[in-house]
Amino acid sequence: MLYFKEDDIRRLLPMKVCVGLMRDTFAALRAGTAQSQPRRRLVTPQGSVLHAMAGSIGNYFGTKIYGTHVKHGANFFFHLFDANTAKPLALMEANWLGQIRTGAASGYATDLLAIPGPATIGIIGSGFQARSQLEATLAVRRVKRVKVFSRSAEKRDKFAAETSKAFEIEVAAVESAEEAVRSADVVVTATWSKEPVLEAAWVEPHAHVNAMGSNQADRRELPKELLDRATLIAADSIEQAKIESGDLILAWSPEQWNTPKLVNLQDVTGPRPDGITIFKSNGLGVEDVAAAAYVYEQALKEAIPGQPVEDRYRARH
Repeated sequence: MLYFKEDDIRRLLPMKVCVGLMRDTFAALRAGTAQSQPRRRLVTPQGSVLHAMAGSIGNYFGTKIYGTHVKHGANFFFHLFDANTAKPLALMEANWLGQIRTGAASGYATDLLAIPGPATIGIIGSGFQARSQLEATLAVRRVKRVKVFSRSAEKRDKFAAETSKAFEIEVAAVESAEEAVRSADVVVTATWSKEPVLEAAWVEPHAHVNAMGSNQADRRELPKELLDRATLIAADSIEQAKIESGDLILAWSPEQWNTPKLVNLQDVTGPRPDGITIFKSNGLGVEDVAAAAYVYEQALKEAIPGQPVEDRYRARH
């Protein structure tokens, strides 16, 4: 069994490639040749949380298990198996795996649902997920302007400086969430907020919104008024959204979930609808499987003749 460290994942899984993997993954879900098991959580008396999510696609299946503590951070691992034999193939450190595939899923949704042509991007949040969301958007759209806001002026300034240099574009730190959202063709929310971080009136009538910060039932980034304005709301999984998407759970009664504007992303085909579109990202286990399988296969391809691939990818401390 191979062991992959975070640096291996970053080297072997480019964002643009991962956007294509997500396109293939949602096509497989649509065709019924992939499956995803919603995340489950176990909370300990000490405040630690164990999270587990699984999926299968093609010749692979696997599960991501990670532990989190509000004061001590998170530790992510992914286990990849051969679907034909149940043989364990790889264990991966999975912080970057999750970050890249989360951004890539939004990149795929943006390619489907954002207006074509050069885009202005407005980002609320300045953490590592916000950076991946920007990188994924750049993989599918030419960009005119990027605006970023977070509550910490120091953090948003640092984000703007680092991403401007890394992606060779102009990223401007702005003074308010409203300034970030107004005039944006693509809006990204990537925060830890429990309450909405924007107002519906700020969102342009043609904009696409990627809401990915909340995957807990008691947290939301979007106001109900924005859901009401939207023409289409695509969830990566409605089944999973009913468990953990606070953006929808806190806004809607059980009857409102039957609205035709709410669809699974896998079922979005054809031309982009007019009006505001929303991608509600929670993160799926099958996304991790697809990304991990690609990493595993790339490692096999770069194996050095005469040297077992296990010698290169083994537990290294």
